[in-house]
Amino acid sequence: MSAALNELIVESLEDLKGKNIVQLDVRELSDVMDTLIIASGTSSRHVKSLANNVVEDAKHAGHQPLGVEGVDSGDWVLVDFGDIVVHVMQEETRGFYDLEKLWSMEPGNRTEH
Repeated sequence: MSAALNELIVESLEDLKGKNIVQLDVRELSDVMDTLIIASGTSSRHVKSLANNVVEDAKHAGHQPLGVEGVDSGDWVLVDFGDIVVHVMQEETRGFYDLEKLWSMEPGNRTEH
């Protein structure tokens, strides 16, 4: 299920022109999740649209998110699918928090699309 959902999420982000989509395998760093997917949007409206597209596409495929946080601000939206957590952020916010560096064990741990 996780591989198919990963693919669906990435395609959903790509469909609405999500920027710098990165998947991180965090199984060795977290007992809570397996994969972290991070993408950037160009504005708060774009971030909200990207996150909503992920949620709608996932629901349509039978995957109900456990939670969605941050939609009101549109600066950083988190969509929790349990094993997969999606972060959609504006570039400035993404650069400030630098989740890729925080969650990467080594440089070869990233997969970009």
